[in-house]
Amino acid sequence: MISESFLEELKLRCDVEQIISSYVLLKRSGRNLKGLCPFHSEKTPSFVVYPDSQSFYCFGCGVGGDAVTFIKRVENLEYVEAVKYLAERVGMPLPEDVAEDRTAQLRLRILEMNREAARFFHRCLIEPPGRQGLEYLLARGLDKKTIIRFGLGYAPDSWDALRDHLQQKGFSREEMVSAALVTQGRNNSVFDTFRHRVIFPIIDLRGNVIGFGGRALGADKGPKYLNSADTLAYKKSRNLFAMNFAKNTKEQRLILCEGYMDAVSIYQGGFDNAVATLGTALTPEQARLVSHYTKEVVLAYDSDEPGQAATRRAVKLFDEIGVKVKVLQIQGAKDPDEFIKKFGATRFKLLLDGSSNATEYAIARLRERHDIGTDDGKVRFLAELAGLLCEVPSPVERDVYISRWAGELGVSADALREQVKSSWRRKKNTQRKKQYADLGVASQDVEMNRKDPQRARNIGYALAEDKLIAALLKNNDFYPFISGQLQPEDFVTDSNRAIFAELCGRIAENRSTSMTALAGVLDEALISRLSWLIADNDTQRFDLDQVQDYINKIRSYKLKKDSAEISGMTGGELDDYIKKLSEKKRG
Repeated sequence: MISESFLEELKLRCDVEQIISSYVLLKRSGRNLKGLCPFHSEKTPSFVVYPDSQSFYCFGCGVGGDAVTFIKRVENLEYVEAVKYLAERVGMPLPEDVAEDRTAQLRLRILEMNREAARFFHRCLIEPPGRQGLEYLLARGLDKKTIIRFGLGYAPDSWDALRDHLQQKGFSREEMVSAALVTQGRNNSVFDTFRHRVIFPIIDLRGNVIGFGGRALGADKGPKYLNSADTLAYKKSRNLFAMNFAKNTKEQRLILCEGYMDAVSIYQGGFDNAVATLGTALTPEQARLVSHYTKEVVLAYDSDEPGQAATRRAVKLFDEIGVKVKVLQIQGAKDPDEFIKKFGATRFKLLLDGSSNATEYAIARLRERHDIGTDDGKVRFLAELAGLLCEVPSPVERDVYISRWAGELGVSADALREQVKSSWRRKKNTQRKKQYADLGVASQDVEMNRKDPQRARNIGYALAEDKLIAALLKNNDFYPFISGQLQPEDFVTDSNRAIFAELCGRIAENRSTSMTALAGVLDEALISRLSWLIADNDTQRFDLDQVQDYINKIRSYKLKKDSAEISGMTGGELDDYIKKLSEKKRG
């Protein structure tokens, strides 16, 4: 456990506004600050930072907490690692007990193993056993300088080469399985995950080797590309290949590729701003990572149907977070790697500069699907065009396309404009329903009720619990008044009961009830809930009369009996129940 004195000192040194503003563009809104949430896609800011309570809360996705919680989520760290990260940032020496956390220690061991595995793979590549891997990379046009720069390697055609090497370095089989470097087989045996493959180490923004991608050699069964499974050190949905290089580029845009080889080839061609997804379609987390470093991205996906589908998905994700998108239309080659080899870096630079924006790309793809030489084809094209243009955020840009295509197809611009408006209304209604169902952004209580059926069934009591907890958080001095009448077991909802119990225990022992202290003992869901209670009652002042009302409401739950319970009461129990109801009404 981390001492509370250390956490309190860390809280005093870490200003939540300063910490979060290094990741999120915040704007002053009264006493608080607002920005676009880094944990879900949104166009209208719903992420609020509260300097007074040193907390944050997103009214869109329900995530909240303090500086430690924020770093834990945004950097994909365990709790102790987040504390360590912040402590190092403000120059606080770590207490010895922090280093004893088992999860944090295992993550460090995984990073050590990955670094050693990367060295092993690279050494195998440049030595005789890796000749086939090296020949493959050289045949793909990579030079030795690039190979060394990216730390590329080769996994031997063996079931146990890496396993035995890591064992000699002092790593256990259990640790290797946790790192996904070996795979658990039958009879408790383990074997190398990567075999007879060219290896691409995946390095995070702090220079840690967090995972690997392996390209198969030969015609053996198995996927062409094999990627590390998620571990304590690696989440493929939150990282990008070569981002450790691209983050330092002087270019004003990033190039997003589908594969490792594309990113490496583009880099060798003189462009240090190329990144690639990690064996999956672009994720919202990856899109937000890109948005931290640029406001414009060029999509350099393959020109085949899967590549076009990936392009459409990426355009949508980047549009949601306000990143400008251009689409590279490659002709004469199937991907950037092949184009650079055939035509050179200068032509590729011209291709980048001439890339079309996302709207033009989408219209071109739409145009290919319809025969506008026929009336039916023209009607279908215009209907889909209206659906596409209604999502263009700029009214000027939207009107330019409406005028152009209305003139080209010989229809009234006003008619097309009306169809665009109609499409916008339909999509808006659909989106609103989806948001309400998925996130409940129109009402935080609705969202909480949807996720917590127990709360939904007892909403009146739950709201009283909410207010009582908020009052206790703001005024610890209310504790004797509350504890004399109410205990945690009197709470109706499990989530509020857990929070209330922790608060009461801490106040009784004269311990801190700060968010920083609570983040170490409550899970993420409860911390987010606590953050919402703080946010929802940011400006409210409580008095003892209000507190008494909340207590009475919560206690009244025990008096609520259904008809079956009442019919089963004895005469004495029924008299007692009626007496309590009468007392409640008089009170």
